This record gives sequence, C-alpha cells and structure tokens, in this order.
Amino acid sequence: MDTNLKPDLRERVLSRGFTYPTDEELVMMIIGSGNRNLPVEVLSQKIVNVIDRTDRDKLIPELLKINGVGVSKALAVASAVEFGRRRTCHLEAKVRCAKDVLPFVQSYAMKMQEHFLTVCLSGAHEIISITVTSVGTVNNAMIHPREVFTEAIKQKASAIIVCHNHPSGNINPSRDDIETTKRLLEASEILGITFLDHLIINKTGFFSFREHKFLEEKSAV
Repeated sequence: MDTNLKPDLRERVLSRGFTYPTDEELVMMIIGSGNRNLPVEVLSQKIVNVIDRTDRDKLIPELLKINGVGVSKALAVASAVEFGRRRTCHLEAKVRCAKDVLPFVQSYAMKMQEHFLTVCLSGAHEIISITVTSVGTVNNAMIHPREVFTEAIKQKASAIIVCHNHPSGNINPSRDDIETTKRLLEASEILGITFLDHLIINKTGFFSFREHKFLEEKSAV
C-alpha cells in the first residue's frame, strides 16, 4: 500500500494555489505520509476530525490518540493550526483602545530585531490587516511614511495604528521614534487616513504615544 503523499497533489497546489486543496489535502501536505495500516488520505481525515472537535490546548494529546500519529506529526499539525490562528485571529476585531491591539502583536515582542507593524482599520475601527512594514537591525527599524501608507491605501483603511518592538526591553521612545511618529502624523493628515496610535512593545508591557499625549486628541480612538 502506498502511504505517501501523491506528487500530483503538490503539482496541483503549485499550479492552482492554496484555495484549491481541501482541508484533508492540506493536512496531507503537512504530515507527508501515512503508515502501513492507514494511507495518508485516511490519516488526514482522522486528523481533521480531531481538529474540528478539539480545543486548542487539548489538540496535541488528542492527536496522539490517533493510531499512526506520533509526536512529530502531532507537533507539525498543531504548529500549523496555531500559526494560522495567529495570522487570522485579528480579522474584524474591534479596536477601542491601544490595549485591544496588543494580543495580535505581542508575539513580535520576542523578536531579536525591531519589527515595525502597520495595523489597518476600517471606519468602524475593525482590524483589516496587520502587516510587517519593516525589519531592522537589533537596535533600529528604519521606516518611511510611504511604506506605512502604501499598505493602508491598498487596504482602503480609514485609520492605522503602528507598532514596533524594542529588543532591548526598554519601551521608552527614542528620538528617532518620536521623529517617525511626527512624520507619520503629518502624512496621515495629508492623506486623510487617521493615525490613531504608535505603540512600542516589549515582553511585559507597552508604550502608547496616544496615552502619553504625543498625538492630537482629534485623532483619538
């Protein structure tokens, strides 16, 4: 019995894109093969069934109950599920204050380089997208307003929040951070896209330019 992933599935996905495969076929590409008793198609169906009915914190133990799913396959599947959740959990989330954004960007606080993020919001202040706009060195992520607002214009955003991490752990803004914030505010006024806040994050907290009165109240959330 052939337990391995069929090459034509990979070829079809490469030619047609990721909207083509079923959930079971996506899992087949993650686990790669079945075993002597279960072909990869059957094993993938069992895995999808477990994912559909299991809470995230119990997923790995439940996957390990499937005959043919060892630790490596269980971790691979659970990691893919978690990665997908992190990339989509922000969609349409309502932002009422700076803290509402934190759950969706906090993972970047662990990065060893500065990552500058643009959070695009609808007119109702629901999150449309979160994009990594720039990645810098250990100490500095160089950013230009065009990089931030290109994404906002493409997403037809009514407002933005920007955010970056400080790998040093110090969340106080640098002189460059303050100058960047001023340039972004000026650009937002020209473009008519509200600049709601600039957040600096570390592993335990955040600094809000809005809350520290660096931004005008007319743009408040």
